[in-house]
Amino acid sequence: MDLLHNILDPKWWLGLLGPFATVGVLGIIFAETGLLLGFFLPGDSLLVAAGVFSTAEAAAAIPGLSPLSFPLLLVLAPICAIAGAQLGHHLGATYGRRMFERPDSKIFKQEYVDKAEYYFGRFGPSKAVVLARFIPIVRTFLNPVAGMLGMDRKRFFLWNCVGGIIWTDGMLLFGRLVGSAVPDIDKYILPGAIVIILLSIIPIIREFMKGRKGGAATAPLPQGKHHRGTPTRPPGGDGRL
Repeated sequence: MDLLHNILDPKWWLGLLGPFATVGVLGIIFAETGLLLGFFLPGDSLLVAAGVFSTAEAAAAIPGLSPLSFPLLLVLAPICAIAGAQLGHHLGATYGRRMFERPDSKIFKQEYVDKAEYYFGRFGPSKAVVLARFIPIVRTFLNPVAGMLGMDRKRFFLWNCVGGIIWTDGMLLFGRLVGSAVPDIDKYILPGAIVIILLSIIPIIREFMKGRKGGAATAPLPQGKHHRGTPTRPPGGDGRL
C-alpha cells in the first residue's frame, strides 16, 4: 500500500526529484507517452502538481524542493509529450504486433493494448490521438497501436501536437492557477490527484456502459488496417484498465 500511495502522490515524486524536479517531470512525461513500461507514471496529476509547485510558497512545503520553472515547463513539456508519442508511433509502425507479443504479467497485460486499439477504432484516428492524452494507460499504448494500424506519420504528428499541447499546458496552467489561489494547497495534492484519476477514467466507464448495452463484440481490427465501421466492444468485458 505504501508503494501505491507513493506512486499516486505527486508530492512524493517531486520530493524524490528534489532540485532536479523540473527536468524529472519532463523525463516522466516523455517516458509515460513514449515507453510502454512508463504507463504507470502519474502524467495528469504530476503536471498539475508541477504547476502548483512552480510557486515559491507551495514549493516551500516540500523539503529540498526548489520552485519548478513554469516557463520552461510550458515550452518543454509539450515537446517531451509530442516526442514521446512520436517514438511510440515509430516503434509501432516498425515492429507491429511483435511489440505486444508477450505473456501477461503483473506489469504488462495484453488487455491494455486491446483497449487502446478499441478506442482507436471507436473514435477514429485523429480524435483518438487527442482524447487518449486524457486517459491513463490508453495514452501510453495508443501511440504504438496507431503506428501498428498504419496511421500516416504526418497525420499522426499533426494531431499528436494538438493533443500534446492541450494536455500538458492545460494541466500546468490549471495547477498554477489553483496553486496561486488556494492557501496551503500542498495539503490537497494527494486528494486532488485521486480526483483527477477518477475524472480521467470517466470515458472508460461510459464506453463500458455503452458496450454492455450494445450487445456482443464484433471482430477485432486486422493488422495494419483501420475500419471506420462499428467499433469493437472494449476488450476484457469489464471496462477496467
